[in-house]
Amino acid sequence: MLSSKLRIAVWPKKLVAYPEKKVGFYMKYASLVLKTLKKSSFQKFLRWMLKREKIEEGKIRDIQVRVLPLQKDNGNALVGRCNGNGEIFIYPKKLEFCQKIMQEYGMEVALAYIKSRARAALIHELLHAKYLGDEEKVRELTREYFGIFSKNRNPQDSNAYNVVEILFKE
Repeated sequence: MLSSKLRIAVWPKKLVAYPEKKVGFYMKYASLVLKTLKKSSFQKFLRWMLKREKIEEGKIRDIQVRVLPLQKDNGNALVGRCNGNGEIFIYPKKLEFCQKIMQEYGMEVALAYIKSRARAALIHELLHAKYLGDEEKVRELTREYFGIFSKNRNPQDSNAYNVVEILFKE
């Protein structure tokens, strides 16, 4: 079961460089992401997706929800990463971006965005386990599978806002 491979990963030495307010935000962010990704309805969906894509669950050894964001060389934040050793890393958005979403759309949409982004990132990185060198195919399938999950979700499990536009315009 993938939920047993999910954990929060934090490096205390890196946290020292961040103000307490930011550390508190990122710890809450990681906890929300972990809880979201471990939800039984999402785990059931992932098992179905892996079976449909013929991806062996055993290929995935570890799924780490990282506490701190990681910036790519081009300045954009990294959403996730899958290495060839069966390890998946999910990274948060920067605090400033989340504050902007909260100001523009409200807290409910910001929380829905964080949850949706985490789900889409894990779907994306799981697909990389099969389609490692084909980013275009992975992006296409991520949209497809995220759409399937979103349409079949229990309406009580989400809010009424549609965050897909925010999520995929990055």
